Amino acid sequence: MTSRGLHRMIPHRGPRRKAVVLGAIGTTVVLGLGATMVPLLADDDLSIPVVADTTATMVPQDGDNSVKTTLATCPAPCDGNPRGAREAVLTFLVTTLPANAVNVRATLRVHAWEKFDATVSAHESRLDARAARPAPSPLGAALDTVTGVTKGFNEWDVSGLVTGNGIWTLSLAQAGLDTRIYWASAENRNADLRPRLALSYGVGARPPSAPPSVSPTPSASPSRPPASPSASPSASPTPARPSPTSTPPPASDKCGTVSAKLVPACGAWWGMYSPSSAATGWDHGKSITDVEKQVGRTFDIVHRYHDFSNTGSNGAFPDAFQQQQMREGRLMFFAWESRIFSSGTVLTWKDVYSGRYDATIDAVAGRIRAIGKPVFIGFDHEPEDEPAKGSDADFVRAWRYVHDRFANAKADNAVWVWTMMGWSGHYDRYAGLYPGDSYVDWVAWDPYNFHVCNGSTVWKSPSNTIGSFYRWLDDNGIGAGKPRMLAEFGTNMNSADPNAKRRWFEEFPAALKAHPKIKAAIYFNSPGMTKTTNTCNMLMNQDAASIAGFAAAGRDSYLRQPTGGSR
Repeated sequence: MTSRGLHRMIPHRGPRRKAVVLGAIGTTVVLGLGATMVPLLADDDLSIPVVADTTATMVPQDGDNSVKTTLATCPAPCDGNPRGAREAVLTFLVTTLPANAVNVRATLRVHAWEKFDATVSAHESRLDARAARPAPSPLGAALDTVTGVTKGFNEWDVSGLVTGNGIWTLSLAQAGLDTRIYWASAENRNADLRPRLALSYGVGARPPSAPPSVSPTPSASPSRPPASPSASPSASPTPARPSPTSTPPPASDKCGTVSAKLVPACGAWWGMYSPSSAATGWDHGKSITDVEKQVGRTFDIVHRYHDFSNTGSNGAFPDAFQQQQMREGRLMFFAWESRIFSSGTVLTWKDVYSGRYDATIDAVAGRIRAIGKPVFIGFDHEPEDEPAKGSDADFVRAWRYVHDRFANAKADNAVWVWTMMGWSGHYDRYAGLYPGDSYVDWVAWDPYNFHVCNGSTVWKSPSNTIGSFYRWLDDNGIGAGKPRMLAEFGTNMNSADPNAKRRWFEEFPAALKAHPKIKAAIYFNSPGMTKTTNTCNMLMNQDAASIAGFAAAGRDSYLRQPTGGSR
């Protein structure tokens, strides 16, 4: 066992990414009238900025519409081009409606530079507003229509779609004018012109708080995991937000299906790493089932770290605990480290690809093949934090070498997960650490809201925590088209706000919905990743409030797969 990842405790001064801030305007005095929800006459108002937008088009010359300062609409034919139709696609993340909001009214506001004699309708959309150039999709019923576009802001009543907290995507479709209309986008330099969603609502009597549905049990003992996985923070200040309510993902006739590479058709897998210790007899099964009892559900994915010893639970995996967990419907994620945990020996990547450990690699490949069902496996997660093991090129060569030996052994059920820290200070290295699309099935990273654990004062929302590397992957095309995973994620407490961690967990499903390429999220529930103090505690189950928040996240329909452990 070695101590790694000093960057967890050191604030880095790398480039910062723009935070997505949801603005709340105005307050209302809440008066309760008994236990009955009675709307008040006054409304609260929220102004929600667009989090992503693009122009859907079939015209190649339109380029990457997700980063332009304008959106466009146009019917077919458009300017004489029968394939020139365009839709403006906009996505909003709503997390700030209070639990007692009633009579929610949602108004979409988008700015045009000129007056046009055109009809533009707002529709629900299932397009990806972050895509560079998605094709227009068949439109459903119109939510609202503007007849005659005015210079300045135009408004559509979209209350028929936006009914509460969640992720909402809309399309604007044009008729009556055979030429393009341009609208201001999220990238416009004038923030006042960017699209917004204006919400108003009445306030009813606040429903009584329900007690947690699960009882807290003691958290896992503070033992260090075999390998100390690490991640590093970015710094984008975002205040804690009120808790979102659960919103189901869009309906799909394929929901409930899982690909050969373990990609769920809808939503995302929910997973856990929870260490065992000598105090519990190294019972790796109980370390998971104890947490499952706390949060009231079975995890889809169980994450464990293994070494190159090829013996015992550390190296001869899957062990008896994992085999039992698989029989009970869970998916396994084996994080395979080129080191020997018991002695602290660190192997180099040249050791791996030299053939010195072929017998170990082949033995593991044989056991994986014998499982007979797909399993996640990753070789040396966070290699950018392993200078003693060799160069970035050495890592890529070692990864491919291990992958090829698995292929030769017919261990085709291994699903390969490439896991990086995702820290901006290493952005210039990730292309050189990527083994190639034919060697990678999933792209993963390890985001954390460390708060004061790393010497920072920044509290990052779930969206800010997971969003920076997500956008970097989009911008740089690494692993394009691959499903994404949070191989580890976590959050600190806020000693000044006892319910901050609970709210963070409750907001997490909405953040995943806003980053739909993430198809799995695994909590790293170890106190050994940072020092635990009265202001630093990364455990999910540090107290009853935290457990209640995490349990609420796990009940969200987006994380309740019809297959796997969450049934």
